[in-house]
Amino acid sequence: MTSSTAPWGNTVDVVFSDDIAFVYFNRPDKKNCMSPTLNREMYATLHALELDPRCKVVVLTGRGAAWSAGMDLKEYFRETDNESDAFKMRIREEAAAWQQIKLRFHAKPTIAMVNGWVFGGAFTPLTSCDLAVASDDAKFGLSEINWGIIPGGNVTKAVADTMGQRNALYYIMTGETFDGKKAASMGLVNESVPADQLEKRVRELAKTLMGKDPVVLRAAKEVFKRVRFMDWETSNDYIYSKTDASNLRSGAEFRQGAMTAFLDEKKFKPGLSTYQRKGKGGAAKKAKTAVGKSKK
Repeated sequence: MTSSTAPWGNTVDVVFSDDIAFVYFNRPDKKNCMSPTLNREMYATLHALELDPRCKVVVLTGRGAAWSAGMDLKEYFRETDNESDAFKMRIREEAAAWQQIKLRFHAKPTIAMVNGWVFGGAFTPLTSCDLAVASDDAKFGLSEINWGIIPGGNVTKAVADTMGQRNALYYIMTGETFDGKKAASMGLVNESVPADQLEKRVRELAKTLMGKDPVVLRAAKEVFKRVRFMDWETSNDYIYSKTDASNLRSGAEFRQGAMTAFLDEKKFKPGLSTYQRKGKGGAAKKAKTAVGKSKK
Protein backbone atom coordinates (compact mmCIF):
# COMPACT_ATOMS: atom_id res chain seq x y z
CA MET A 1 0.00 0.00 0.00
CA THR A 2 1.52 3.31 -1.07
CA SER A 3 0.63 6.97 -0.76
CA SER A 4 1.93 10.11 -2.40
CA THR A 5 1.21 13.81 -2.06
CA ALA A 6 1.85 14.64 -5.72
CA PRO A 7 -0.01 15.75 -7.75
CA TRP A 8 -3.02 15.58 -5.45
CA GLY A 9 -2.39 18.54 -3.14
CA ASN A 10 -3.41 19.15 0.47
CA THR A 11 -7.17 18.61 0.38
CA VAL A 12 -7.05 15.35 -1.59
CA ASP A 13 -5.05 12.24 -0.77
CA VAL A 14 -4.53 9.06 -2.79
CA VAL A 15 -3.57 5.61 -1.55
CA PHE A 16 -2.74 2.86 -4.05
CA SER A 17 -3.51 -0.72 -3.07
CA ASP A 18 -3.93 -3.81 -5.28
CA ASP A 19 -4.48 -1.71 -8.44
CA ILE A 20 -7.11 0.41 -6.68
CA ALA A 21 -6.64 4.15 -6.20
CA PHE A 22 -8.41 5.15 -2.99
CA VAL A 23 -9.06 8.86 -3.49
CA TYR A 24 -9.82 10.63 -0.21
CA PHE A 25 -11.57 13.89 0.45
CA ASN A 26 -8.90 15.03 2.91
CA ARG A 27 -10.46 17.74 5.08
CA PRO A 28 -11.64 15.67 8.05
CA ASP A 29 -11.72 18.69 10.36
CA LYS A 30 -14.25 20.29 7.96
CA LYS A 31 -16.25 17.09 7.41
CA ASN A 32 -14.59 16.99 3.96
CA CYS A 33 -16.56 19.99 2.70
CA MET A 34 -15.67 20.89 -0.88
CA SER A 35 -13.81 24.19 -1.18
CA PRO A 36 -12.59 25.87 -4.39
CA THR A 37 -9.12 24.50 -3.60
CA LEU A 38 -10.44 20.95 -3.20
CA ASN A 39 -12.34 21.23 -6.47
CA ARG A 40 -9.19 22.19 -8.36
CA GLU A 41 -7.11 19.49 -6.68
CA MET A 42 -9.75 16.83 -7.26
CA TYR A 43 -9.82 17.59 -10.98
CA ALA A 44 -6.03 17.35 -11.17
CA THR A 45 -6.10 14.07 -9.25
CA LEU A 46 -8.75 12.39 -11.40
CA HIS A 47 -7.05 13.65 -14.55
CA ALA A 48 -3.71 12.17 -13.48
CA LEU A 49 -5.21 8.81 -12.47
CA GLU A 50 -6.60 8.20 -15.94
CA LEU A 51 -3.03 7.53 -17.12
CA ASP A 52 -1.55 6.17 -13.87
CA PRO A 53 -0.65 2.46 -14.30
CA ARG A 54 -1.09 1.91 -10.55
CA CYS A 55 -4.81 2.57 -10.91
CA LYS A 56 -7.34 0.26 -12.55
CA VAL A 57 -10.31 1.31 -10.41
CA VAL A 58 -10.94 4.61 -8.61
CA VAL A 59 -12.61 4.52 -5.17
CA LEU A 60 -13.82 7.88 -3.87
CA THR A 61 -14.15 8.12 -0.09
CA GLY A 62 -13.54 10.47 2.84
CA ARG A 63 -11.12 10.80 5.72
CA GLY A 64 -12.64 10.73 9.17
CA ALA A 65 -16.35 10.65 9.98
CA ALA A 66 -17.68 12.04 6.70
CA TRP A 67 -17.73 11.16 3.02
CA SER A 68 -18.39 14.83 2.30
CA ALA A 69 -20.72 17.30 3.99
CA GLY A 70 -21.19 19.23 0.74
CA MET A 71 -19.93 22.63 -0.32
CA ASP A 72 -17.86 24.68 2.11
CA LEU A 73 -20.29 27.43 3.19
CA LYS A 74 -17.50 29.80 4.16
CA GLU A 75 -15.03 29.34 1.32
CA TYR A 76 -17.41 28.52 -1.52
CA PHE A 77 -20.25 30.90 -0.65
CA ARG A 78 -19.50 33.67 1.88
CA GLU A 79 -15.97 34.45 0.74
CA THR A 80 -17.09 34.76 -2.90
CA ASP A 81 -20.29 36.79 -2.31
CA ASN A 82 -18.57 40.10 -3.09
CA GLU A 83 -16.48 38.86 -5.97
CA SER A 84 -17.23 39.64 -9.61
CA ASP A 85 -19.69 37.61 -11.62
CA ALA A 86 -16.82 36.26 -13.74
CA PHE A 87 -15.04 35.07 -10.59
CA LYS A 88 -18.17 33.34 -9.28
CA MET A 89 -18.72 31.63 -12.63
CA ARG A 90 -15.11 30.40 -12.62
CA ILE A 91 -15.64 28.86 -9.15
CA ARG A 92 -18.81 27.11 -10.33
CA GLU A 93 -17.11 25.83 -13.47
CA GLU A 94 -14.24 24.37 -11.47
CA ALA A 95 -16.69 22.47 -9.27
CA ALA A 96 -18.65 21.15 -12.25
CA ALA A 97 -15.48 20.24 -14.16
CA TRP A 98 -14.62 17.35 -11.84
CA GLN A 99 -18.01 16.54 -10.28
CA GLN A 100 -20.18 16.50 -13.40
CA ILE A 101 -17.74 15.87 -16.25
CA LYS A 102 -14.38 14.33 -15.32
CA LEU A 103 -15.79 11.98 -12.66
CA ARG A 104 -18.95 11.04 -14.58
CA PHE A 105 -16.99 10.07 -17.68
CA HIS A 106 -13.74 8.95 -16.08
CA ALA A 107 -11.59 6.57 -18.10
CA LYS A 108 -11.43 4.11 -15.18
CA PRO A 109 -14.37 2.51 -13.32
CA THR A 110 -15.35 4.58 -10.27
CA ILE A 111 -16.90 3.48 -6.98
CA ALA A 112 -18.16 5.73 -4.18
CA MET A 113 -17.27 4.17 -0.82
CA VAL A 114 -19.66 6.10 1.41
CA ASN A 115 -18.28 5.99 4.93
CA GLY A 116 -20.19 8.75 6.74
CA TRP A 117 -21.96 12.10 6.30
CA VAL A 118 -23.23 13.03 2.80
CA PHE A 119 -24.94 16.39 2.56
CA GLY A 120 -26.08 18.83 -0.12
CA GLY A 121 -23.50 19.33 -2.83
CA ALA A 122 -21.90 15.94 -2.12
CA PHE A 123 -24.85 14.25 -3.85
CA THR A 124 -23.48 15.35 -7.23
CA PRO A 125 -20.10 13.54 -7.11
CA LEU A 126 -21.83 10.62 -5.38
CA THR A 127 -24.17 10.07 -8.32
CA SER A 128 -21.38 10.76 -10.83
CA CYS A 129 -19.51 7.67 -9.60
CA ASP A 130 -20.40 4.60 -11.65
CA LEU A 131 -21.26 2.53 -8.58
CA ALA A 132 -21.76 3.28 -4.89
CA VAL A 133 -21.61 1.23 -1.70
CA ALA A 134 -22.59 2.81 1.61
CA SER A 135 -22.12 1.97 5.25
CA ASP A 136 -25.43 1.14 6.93
CA ASP A 137 -24.87 4.00 9.35
CA ALA A 138 -23.92 6.59 6.72
CA LYS A 139 -26.08 9.70 7.02
CA PHE A 140 -27.50 11.50 3.98
CA GLY A 141 -29.35 14.79 3.81
CA LEU A 142 -30.49 17.44 1.33
CA SER A 143 -30.02 20.20 3.84
CA GLU A 144 -30.27 23.21 1.50
CA ILE A 145 -33.91 23.91 2.37
CA ASN A 146 -32.88 24.23 6.03
CA TRP A 147 -30.77 27.32 5.31
CA GLY A 148 -32.79 28.93 2.57
CA ILE A 149 -31.48 27.81 -0.81
CA ILE A 150 -32.46 25.37 -3.55
CA PRO A 151 -30.22 22.29 -4.05
CA GLY A 152 -27.86 23.66 -6.72
CA GLY A 153 -24.82 22.40 -8.56
CA ASN A 154 -27.10 19.88 -10.29
CA VAL A 155 -27.92 18.23 -6.95
CA THR A 156 -31.62 18.43 -7.83
CA LYS A 157 -30.99 16.61 -11.11
CA ALA A 158 -28.70 14.10 -9.41
CA VAL A 159 -31.39 12.98 -6.97
CA ALA A 160 -34.17 13.17 -9.57
CA ASP A 161 -32.22 10.73 -11.75
CA THR A 162 -31.46 8.27 -8.95
CA MET A 163 -34.08 8.48 -6.18
CA GLY A 164 -37.32 8.92 -8.12
CA GLN A 165 -39.87 11.73 -7.95
CA ARG A 166 -41.54 11.03 -4.62
CA ASN A 167 -38.38 10.25 -2.68
CA ALA A 168 -36.40 13.13 -4.19
CA LEU A 169 -39.12 15.70 -3.53
CA TYR A 170 -39.68 14.44 -0.01
CA TYR A 171 -36.08 14.92 1.05
CA ILE A 172 -35.61 18.14 -0.97
CA MET A 173 -38.67 19.68 0.71
CA THR A 174 -38.20 18.40 4.27
CA GLY A 175 -34.41 18.42 4.68
CA GLU A 176 -34.71 15.22 6.73
CA THR A 177 -31.81 12.77 6.91
CA PHE A 178 -31.73 9.09 5.96
CA ASP A 179 -29.24 6.24 6.41
CA GLY A 180 -27.36 3.91 4.09
CA LYS A 181 -30.07 1.26 4.09
CA LYS A 182 -32.67 3.80 2.98
CA ALA A 183 -30.28 5.14 0.35
CA ALA A 184 -29.95 1.61 -1.06
CA SER A 185 -33.71 1.02 -1.04
CA MET A 186 -34.21 4.22 -3.09
CA GLY A 187 -31.42 3.42 -5.57
CA LEU A 188 -29.15 6.28 -4.53
CA VAL A 189 -26.45 3.67 -3.82
CA ASN A 190 -26.17 0.10 -5.09
CA GLU A 191 -26.03 -1.47 -1.66
CA SER A 192 -25.47 -0.84 2.02
CA VAL A 193 -23.33 -2.97 4.30
CA PRO A 194 -22.20 -2.87 7.95
CA ALA A 195 -19.42 -0.34 8.51
CA ASP A 196 -16.81 -3.00 9.28
CA GLN A 197 -17.49 -4.68 5.92
CA LEU A 198 -17.51 -1.57 3.73
CA GLU A 199 -13.94 -1.61 2.44
CA LYS A 200 -13.98 -5.39 1.99
CA ARG A 201 -17.12 -5.20 -0.15
CA VAL A 202 -15.73 -2.33 -2.23
CA ARG A 203 -12.49 -4.25 -2.83
CA GLU A 204 -14.52 -7.25 -4.00
CA LEU A 205 -16.48 -5.08 -6.39
CA ALA A 206 -13.33 -3.42 -7.70
CA LYS A 207 -11.77 -6.83 -8.33
CA THR A 208 -14.83 -7.86 -10.33
CA LEU A 209 -14.52 -4.76 -12.52
CA MET A 210 -10.82 -5.42 -13.08
CA GLY A 211 -11.71 -8.76 -14.64
CA LYS A 212 -13.50 -7.12 -17.57
CA ASP A 213 -12.03 -5.83 -20.83
CA PRO A 214 -11.13 -2.26 -19.75
CA VAL A 215 -11.82 -0.67 -23.14
CA VAL A 216 -15.24 -2.29 -23.45
CA LEU A 217 -16.05 -1.55 -19.81
CA ARG A 218 -15.38 2.14 -20.37
CA ALA A 219 -17.48 2.14 -23.53
CA ALA A 220 -20.34 0.33 -21.78
CA LYS A 221 -20.64 2.91 -19.03
CA GLU A 222 -20.29 5.84 -21.44
CA VAL A 223 -22.99 4.42 -23.68
CA PHE A 224 -25.40 4.04 -20.76
CA LYS A 225 -24.86 7.62 -19.62
CA ARG A 226 -25.35 9.02 -23.13
CA VAL A 227 -28.28 6.99 -24.46
CA ARG A 228 -30.60 7.79 -21.55
CA PHE A 229 -31.32 11.12 -23.23
CA MET A 230 -31.52 9.89 -26.84
CA ASP A 231 -34.45 8.67 -28.92
CA TRP A 232 -34.49 5.00 -29.90
CA GLU A 233 -33.16 5.44 -33.44
CA THR A 234 -30.28 7.69 -32.41
CA SER A 235 -29.46 5.42 -29.51
CA ASN A 236 -29.36 2.36 -31.74
CA ASP A 237 -26.89 4.00 -34.14
CA TYR A 238 -24.77 5.33 -31.30
CA ILE A 239 -24.52 1.95 -29.56
CA TYR A 240 -23.46 0.16 -32.76
CA SER A 241 -20.84 2.85 -33.42
CA LYS A 242 -19.43 2.60 -29.89
CA THR A 243 -19.44 -1.20 -30.10
CA ASP A 244 -17.42 -1.16 -33.32
CA ALA A 245 -15.05 1.48 -31.97
CA SER A 246 -14.42 -0.33 -28.67
CA ASN A 247 -13.74 -3.62 -30.48
CA LEU A 248 -11.29 -1.85 -32.76
CA ARG A 249 -9.51 -0.09 -29.90
CA SER A 250 -9.29 -3.19 -27.74
CA GLY A 251 -8.36 -5.53 -30.57
CA ALA A 252 -11.38 -7.70 -29.63
CA GLU A 253 -9.00 -10.18 -27.96
CA PHE A 254 -11.27 -10.55 -24.95
CA ARG A 255 -14.38 -11.08 -27.10
CA GLN A 256 -12.75 -13.56 -29.46
CA GLY A 257 -11.23 -15.59 -26.63
CA ALA A 258 -14.57 -15.72 -24.85
CA MET A 259 -16.38 -16.85 -28.00
CA THR A 260 -13.82 -19.63 -28.51
CA ALA A 261 -14.05 -20.76 -24.90
CA PHE A 262 -17.84 -20.86 -25.07
CA LEU A 263 -18.54 -22.21 -28.57
CA ASP A 264 -15.53 -24.44 -29.24
CA GLU A 265 -13.97 -25.40 -25.93
CA LYS A 266 -17.24 -25.54 -23.94
CA LYS A 267 -15.33 -24.20 -20.93
CA PHE A 268 -17.04 -20.87 -20.39
CA LYS A 269 -20.58 -19.79 -19.49
CA PRO A 270 -20.90 -16.00 -19.94
CA GLY A 271 -24.10 -15.79 -17.92
CA LEU A 272 -22.35 -17.21 -14.85
CA SER A 273 -18.77 -15.98 -14.90
CA THR A 274 -16.24 -13.57 -16.41
CA TYR A 275 -13.95 -14.82 -19.14
CA GLN A 276 -10.35 -15.12 -17.98
CA ARG A 277 -7.77 -14.53 -20.69
CA LYS A 278 -5.23 -17.31 -21.08
CA GLY A 279 -2.16 -16.69 -19.02
CA LYS A 280 -4.31 -15.02 -16.34
CA GLY A 281 -5.81 -18.08 -14.71
CA GLY A 282 -6.99 -20.14 -17.69
CA ALA A 283 -9.65 -19.60 -20.31
CA ALA A 284 -12.48 -21.03 -18.29
CA LYS A 285 -11.61 -20.08 -14.74
CA LYS A 286 -14.71 -18.85 -12.96
CA ALA A 287 -14.94 -15.39 -11.44
CA LYS A 288 -18.05 -14.58 -9.45
CA THR A 289 -19.82 -11.48 -10.63
CA ALA A 290 -20.67 -8.49 -8.46
CA VAL A 291 -24.33 -9.42 -8.78
CA GLY A 292 -23.67 -12.91 -7.55
CA LYS A 293 -21.80 -11.64 -4.50
CA SER A 294 -24.39 -9.08 -3.54
CA LYS A 295 -27.31 -11.50 -3.69
CA LYS A 296 -27.20 -13.37 -0.42
